[in-house]
Amino acid sequence: MFQLLVSLPPAIALSIAIVAEVIATSFIPKTQQFTKLSPSIIVLIGYGIAFFLLSVTVKTMPVGVVYAIWSGAGIVLVATVSYFVYGQKLDLPALVGIGFILAGVLIVNLLSKTVGH
Repeated sequence: MFQLLVSLPPAIALSIAIVAEVIATSFIPKTQQFTKLSPSIIVLIGYGIAFFLLSVTVKTMPVGVVYAIWSGAGIVLVATVSYFVYGQKLDLPALVGIGFILAGVLIVNLLSKTVGH
């Protein structure tokens, strides 16, 4: 399993890292300040997977670009999950800001030569 994860293409490793981080972050409220065992374990495992796969990704991609994509995509996805799972509404300025973050992630991924697709 470990060898499989280490040999993943960088884009796949980063994508899985983003999903793991979003799952972990989305479970934080369910931990009730880490007093509930099951959601706390999900958070810890999710972040462990996310950071491990980030380390795999930065072997071949610049850490600044990797982190920008990871955090930007994570912000957008956690806000989306929070809306549907926790009913957390966003006002217009928040939606505009998240739209700018999404636009930035897309620009880096689609137009930047730094990413090295």
